[in-house]
Amino acid sequence: MIFKTLTAAAAMLALTAPVLVAGGADDDTLVINGDIEITTKAAAAPHLDGHLDEVMSGWHFRDDDTQAMEMDDFDNPGMIFVDVAIDTWNTAEGSEGKSCADCHNEPESMAGVRAVYPKWNEEAGEVRTLQMQMNACRTERMGAEAWKYDSGDAINMEALLASVSRGMPVNVAIDGPAAETWEKGKEIYYTRYGMLELSCANCHEQNYGNYIRADHLSQGQINAFPTYRLKNAKLNGMHSRFKGCIRDTRAETFSPGSPEFVALELYVASRGNGLDVEGPSVRN
Repeated sequence: MIFKTLTAAAAMLALTAPVLVAGGADDDTLVINGDIEITTKAAAAPHLDGHLDEVMSGWHFRDDDTQAMEMDDFDNPGMIFVDVAIDTWNTAEGSEGKSCADCHNEPESMAGVRAVYPKWNEEAGEVRTLQMQMNACRTERMGAEAWKYDSGDAINMEALLASVSRGMPVNVAIDGPAAETWEKGKEIYYTRYGMLELSCANCHEQNYGNYIRADHLSQGQINAFPTYRLKNAKLNGMHSRFKGCIRDTRAETFSPGSPEFVALELYVASRGNGLDVEGPSVRN
Protein backbone atom coordinates (compact mmCIF):
# COMPACT_ATOMS: atom_id res chain seq x y z
CA MET A 1 0.00 0.00 0.00
CA ILE A 2 1.44 3.38 -1.02
CA PHE A 3 1.48 6.41 1.30
CA LYS A 4 1.64 9.84 -0.31
CA THR A 5 3.46 12.73 1.28
CA LEU A 6 1.04 14.90 3.24
CA THR A 7 0.81 18.65 2.87
CA ALA A 8 1.19 20.68 6.03
CA ALA A 9 -2.57 21.23 6.13
CA ALA A 10 -3.29 17.57 5.61
CA ALA A 11 -0.84 16.68 8.35
CA MET A 12 -2.75 18.96 10.69
CA LEU A 13 -5.94 17.14 9.80
CA ALA A 14 -4.20 13.85 10.55
CA LEU A 15 -4.14 14.88 14.19
CA THR A 16 -7.91 14.36 14.29
CA ALA A 17 -8.27 11.60 11.68
CA PRO A 18 -6.39 8.55 10.36
CA VAL A 19 -3.52 9.24 8.00
CA LEU A 20 -4.38 9.84 4.35
CA VAL A 21 -3.96 6.55 2.53
CA ALA A 22 -3.45 6.46 -1.21
CA GLY A 23 -6.21 5.05 -3.37
CA GLY A 24 -6.71 6.51 -6.82
CA ALA A 25 -9.18 6.82 -9.66
CA ASP A 26 -10.10 3.70 -11.59
CA ASP A 27 -10.18 3.35 -15.38
CA ASP A 28 -13.81 2.23 -15.73
CA THR A 29 -16.15 3.68 -18.34
CA LEU A 30 -19.47 5.30 -17.48
CA VAL A 31 -22.31 4.55 -19.86
CA ILE A 32 -25.82 5.28 -18.57
CA ASN A 33 -28.74 3.11 -19.69
CA GLY A 34 -26.45 1.44 -22.20
CA ASP A 35 -26.46 4.43 -24.55
CA ILE A 36 -25.48 7.70 -22.83
CA GLU A 37 -21.69 7.79 -22.90
CA ILE A 38 -20.26 10.12 -20.26
CA THR A 39 -16.86 11.75 -20.56
CA THR A 40 -15.45 11.30 -17.06
CA LYS A 41 -11.80 12.16 -17.73
CA ALA A 42 -10.55 15.09 -19.79
CA ALA A 43 -7.53 17.32 -20.21
CA ALA A 44 -7.60 20.18 -17.73
CA ALA A 45 -8.71 23.54 -19.09
CA PRO A 46 -5.94 26.11 -19.70
CA HIS A 47 -7.26 28.39 -16.96
CA LEU A 48 -6.24 25.84 -14.31
CA ASP A 49 -2.69 27.09 -14.84
CA GLY A 50 -1.05 23.71 -14.32
CA HIS A 51 -2.82 22.98 -11.03
CA LEU A 52 -4.24 19.85 -12.67
CA ASP A 53 -3.23 18.05 -15.84
CA GLU A 54 -6.40 15.96 -16.00
CA VAL A 55 -9.88 16.44 -14.58
CA MET A 56 -11.84 13.43 -13.37
CA SER A 57 -15.42 12.83 -12.30
CA GLY A 58 -16.02 11.74 -8.74
CA TRP A 59 -17.60 8.59 -10.20
CA HIS A 60 -14.09 7.16 -10.62
CA PHE A 61 -13.49 7.34 -6.87
CA ARG A 62 -16.55 5.29 -5.83
CA ASP A 63 -16.76 1.53 -5.34
CA ASP A 64 -18.16 -0.76 -8.01
CA ASP A 65 -21.59 -1.11 -6.43
CA THR A 66 -22.08 2.64 -6.14
CA GLN A 67 -20.85 3.16 -9.69
CA ALA A 68 -23.30 0.56 -10.98
CA MET A 69 -26.26 2.36 -9.42
CA GLU A 70 -25.60 5.38 -11.60
CA MET A 71 -25.31 3.33 -14.77
CA ASP A 72 -29.01 2.47 -14.90
CA ASP A 73 -31.87 4.89 -14.24
CA PHE A 74 -33.92 2.08 -12.70
CA ASP A 75 -31.20 1.60 -10.06
CA ASN A 76 -30.39 5.27 -9.57
CA PRO A 77 -32.42 6.53 -6.56
CA GLY A 78 -31.87 10.11 -7.72
CA MET A 79 -34.21 9.51 -10.66
CA ILE A 80 -37.15 9.21 -8.26
CA PHE A 81 -36.77 12.93 -7.61
CA VAL A 82 -36.53 13.63 -11.33
CA ASP A 83 -39.96 12.03 -11.71
CA VAL A 84 -41.28 14.32 -8.96
CA ALA A 85 -39.83 17.32 -10.79
CA ILE A 86 -41.58 16.32 -14.02
CA ASP A 87 -44.91 16.64 -12.19
CA THR A 88 -43.83 20.07 -10.92
CA TRP A 89 -42.74 21.04 -14.44
CA ASN A 90 -46.29 20.46 -15.69
CA THR A 91 -48.07 22.10 -12.75
CA ALA A 92 -49.35 25.68 -13.10
CA GLU A 93 -48.40 27.94 -10.19
CA GLY A 94 -48.51 31.58 -9.19
CA SER A 95 -50.63 34.56 -10.13
CA GLU A 96 -50.03 34.00 -13.85
CA GLY A 97 -51.33 30.45 -13.75
CA LYS A 98 -48.35 29.19 -15.76
CA SER A 99 -46.25 26.06 -15.59
CA CYS A 100 -42.69 25.51 -16.79
CA ALA A 101 -44.16 23.56 -19.70
CA ASP A 102 -46.21 26.55 -20.88
CA CYS A 103 -43.00 28.37 -21.84
CA HIS A 104 -40.53 25.54 -22.42
CA ASN A 105 -42.69 22.63 -23.62
CA GLU A 106 -41.01 19.32 -22.71
CA PRO A 107 -38.05 19.21 -20.29
CA GLU A 108 -35.88 17.94 -23.15
CA SER A 109 -36.05 21.45 -24.64
CA MET A 110 -33.64 22.44 -21.85
CA ALA A 111 -30.91 20.07 -22.99
CA GLY A 112 -27.55 21.80 -22.67
CA VAL A 113 -28.67 24.42 -20.15
CA ARG A 114 -27.11 22.70 -17.14
CA ALA A 115 -23.80 22.51 -19.00
CA VAL A 116 -23.28 26.29 -19.14
CA TYR A 117 -24.33 27.34 -15.63
CA PRO A 118 -23.40 29.37 -13.66
CA LYS A 119 -23.38 32.11 -16.28
CA TRP A 120 -23.51 35.89 -16.57
CA ASN A 121 -27.01 37.33 -16.93
CA GLU A 122 -26.75 40.62 -18.78
CA GLU A 123 -30.20 41.89 -17.83
CA ALA A 124 -29.69 41.21 -14.13
CA GLY A 125 -26.06 42.31 -14.18
CA GLU A 126 -24.88 39.31 -12.18
CA VAL A 127 -23.65 35.74 -12.41
CA ARG A 128 -26.58 33.41 -11.89
CA THR A 129 -26.60 29.79 -10.90
CA LEU A 130 -29.21 27.50 -12.38
CA GLN A 131 -31.27 27.70 -9.21
CA MET A 132 -31.16 31.51 -9.31
CA GLN A 133 -32.43 31.45 -12.90
CA MET A 134 -35.17 28.98 -12.01
CA ASN A 135 -36.34 31.30 -9.25
CA ALA A 136 -36.26 34.29 -11.59
CA CYS A 137 -38.62 32.39 -13.89
CA ARG A 138 -40.90 31.61 -10.96
CA THR A 139 -41.10 35.13 -9.59
CA GLU A 140 -40.97 37.17 -12.81
CA ARG A 141 -42.92 34.99 -15.24
CA MET A 142 -45.14 32.76 -13.14
CA GLY A 143 -45.86 35.09 -10.26
CA ALA A 144 -44.93 32.25 -7.91
CA GLU A 145 -42.84 32.25 -4.75
CA ALA A 146 -39.12 31.63 -5.06
CA TRP A 147 -37.86 28.29 -3.81
CA LYS A 148 -35.48 28.29 -0.87
CA TYR A 149 -31.96 27.63 -2.10
CA ASP A 150 -31.17 23.90 -2.20
CA SER A 151 -34.67 23.07 -0.98
CA GLY A 152 -36.31 19.86 -2.13
CA ASP A 153 -38.27 21.46 -4.98
CA ALA A 154 -35.24 23.38 -6.23
CA ILE A 155 -32.91 20.37 -6.11
CA ASN A 156 -35.48 18.14 -7.80
CA MET A 157 -35.90 20.60 -10.68
CA GLU A 158 -32.15 21.04 -11.01
CA ALA A 159 -31.83 17.25 -11.21
CA LEU A 160 -34.42 17.15 -13.99
CA LEU A 161 -32.54 19.80 -15.97
CA ALA A 162 -29.27 17.96 -15.39
CA SER A 163 -30.77 14.67 -16.53
CA VAL A 164 -31.70 16.02 -19.96
CA SER A 165 -28.14 17.34 -20.41
CA ARG A 166 -26.32 14.13 -19.53
CA GLY A 167 -23.51 13.42 -21.97
CA MET A 168 -23.09 17.10 -22.90
CA PRO A 169 -19.76 18.78 -22.03
CA VAL A 170 -19.53 21.34 -19.27
CA ASN A 171 -18.58 24.66 -20.85
CA VAL A 172 -18.79 27.40 -18.24
CA ALA A 173 -17.68 30.84 -19.43
CA ILE A 174 -15.34 32.72 -17.12
CA ASP A 175 -14.34 35.69 -19.24
CA GLY A 176 -15.94 39.10 -19.74
CA PRO A 177 -18.20 40.32 -16.94
CA ALA A 178 -18.10 36.91 -15.22
CA ALA A 179 -14.34 37.19 -14.63
CA GLU A 180 -14.61 39.18 -11.38
CA THR A 181 -16.93 36.60 -9.82
CA TRP A 182 -14.68 33.78 -11.03
CA GLU A 183 -11.64 35.40 -9.41
CA LYS A 184 -13.57 35.71 -6.15
CA GLY A 185 -14.48 32.03 -6.34
CA LYS A 186 -10.87 31.10 -7.00
CA GLU A 187 -9.76 33.07 -3.95
CA ILE A 188 -12.29 31.20 -1.78
CA TYR A 189 -11.13 27.86 -3.22
CA TYR A 190 -7.55 28.46 -2.10
CA THR A 191 -8.34 30.15 1.23
CA ARG A 192 -7.73 28.07 4.35
CA TYR A 193 -10.67 28.02 6.72
CA GLY A 194 -11.39 26.98 10.27
CA MET A 195 -9.45 25.49 13.11
CA LEU A 196 -7.96 22.92 10.74
CA GLU A 197 -6.80 25.64 8.31
CA LEU A 198 -7.85 23.66 5.24
CA SER A 199 -8.79 24.98 1.81
CA CYS A 200 -10.76 23.23 -0.90
CA ALA A 201 -7.47 22.72 -2.74
CA ASN A 202 -5.79 20.95 0.19
CA CYS A 203 -8.19 18.02 -0.19
CA HIS A 204 -9.42 18.11 -3.78
CA GLU A 205 -6.32 19.26 -5.62
CA GLN A 206 -3.38 18.15 -3.50
CA ASN A 207 -4.76 14.95 -1.98
CA TYR A 208 -7.41 13.53 -4.31
CA GLY A 209 -7.13 9.77 -4.53
CA ASN A 210 -6.31 9.49 -0.84
CA TYR A 211 -8.59 8.20 1.87
CA ILE A 212 -9.38 10.45 4.80
CA ARG A 213 -11.28 8.69 7.57
CA ALA A 214 -13.60 6.42 5.55
CA ASP A 215 -13.98 8.82 2.63
CA HIS A 216 -12.14 8.55 -0.66
CA LEU A 217 -11.22 12.06 -1.75
CA SER A 218 -12.12 13.00 -5.31
CA GLN A 219 -11.23 16.16 -7.21
CA GLY A 220 -14.46 17.71 -5.96
CA GLN A 221 -15.87 18.14 -9.46
CA ILE A 222 -19.52 19.27 -9.59
CA ASN A 223 -20.47 18.12 -13.10
CA ALA A 224 -22.46 15.31 -11.46
CA PHE A 225 -24.64 17.44 -9.17
CA PRO A 226 -27.26 17.19 -7.88
CA THR A 227 -26.06 13.96 -6.32
CA TYR A 228 -27.92 11.31 -4.36
CA ARG A 229 -25.82 10.51 -1.31
CA LEU A 230 -26.19 7.09 0.27
CA LYS A 231 -25.07 8.74 3.50
CA ASN A 232 -28.23 10.80 3.91
CA ALA A 233 -30.55 9.11 1.39
CA LYS A 234 -31.52 12.25 -0.51
CA LEU A 235 -30.49 14.53 -3.34
CA ASN A 236 -27.84 17.04 -2.36
CA GLY A 237 -27.08 20.40 -3.93
CA MET A 238 -23.71 21.96 -4.62
CA HIS A 239 -24.03 24.75 -2.07
CA SER A 240 -25.09 22.35 0.66
CA ARG A 241 -22.01 20.29 -0.12
CA PHE A 242 -19.82 23.42 0.01
CA LYS A 243 -21.36 24.28 3.36
CA GLY A 244 -20.63 20.80 4.71
CA CYS A 245 -17.02 20.91 3.56
CA ILE A 246 -16.29 24.27 5.17
CA ARG A 247 -18.11 23.19 8.32
CA ASP A 248 -15.80 20.17 8.48
CA THR A 249 -12.81 22.51 8.69
CA ARG A 250 -14.35 23.70 11.99
CA ALA A 251 -15.18 27.08 10.47
CA GLU A 252 -18.23 29.32 10.35
CA THR A 253 -19.51 28.71 6.85
CA PHE A 254 -21.42 30.64 4.19
CA SER A 255 -25.06 29.95 3.35
CA PRO A 256 -26.49 28.26 0.23
CA GLY A 257 -27.27 30.94 -2.33
CA SER A 258 -24.82 33.43 -0.81
CA PRO A 259 -22.62 35.53 -3.12
CA GLU A 260 -19.61 33.61 -1.82
CA PHE A 261 -21.04 30.24 -2.80
CA VAL A 262 -22.25 31.58 -6.16
CA ALA A 263 -18.67 32.63 -6.89
CA LEU A 264 -17.29 29.33 -5.63
CA GLU A 265 -19.74 27.40 -7.79
CA LEU A 266 -18.64 29.32 -10.88
CA TYR A 267 -14.99 28.63 -10.16
CA VAL A 268 -15.43 24.95 -9.29
CA ALA A 269 -17.74 24.38 -12.28
CA SER A 270 -15.08 25.85 -14.56
CA ARG A 271 -12.53 23.38 -13.19
CA GLY A 272 -14.69 20.66 -14.72
CA ASN A 273 -14.91 22.17 -18.21
CA GLY A 274 -14.58 19.25 -20.63
CA LEU A 275 -16.28 16.69 -18.39
CA ASP A 276 -19.84 15.76 -19.27
CA VAL A 277 -22.94 16.61 -17.29
CA GLU A 278 -23.67 13.51 -15.25
CA GLY A 279 -26.39 14.31 -12.71
CA PRO A 280 -28.27 13.13 -10.89
CA SER A 281 -25.36 11.02 -9.75
CA VAL A 282 -24.90 8.54 -6.90
CA ARG A 283 -22.20 8.98 -4.30
CA ASN A 284 -21.37 7.77 -0.78
